Amino acid sequence: MKTLPTLEEVRGWPATVDLSTAAQALGISRSQMYALVKRGEAPVRVLDYGAKRVVTASLVRLLEAA
Repeated sequence: MKTLPTLEEVRGWPATVDLSTAAQALGISRSQMYALVKRGEAPVRVLDYGAKRVVTASLVRLLEAA
């Protein structure tokens, strides 16, 4: 089982990350993340330019609020 990345590690990520990476930061499965995005319920900002990408800044804000 992978360990969750720290908030400091997430802050060092590129401007956007794939859904699998974002799911890891949130401690949820890849399939759960895809389901949230599909339903429009993702707790982070998702860009869809062919491949879906999560805006790292929105991920950081969510993790800081936790």
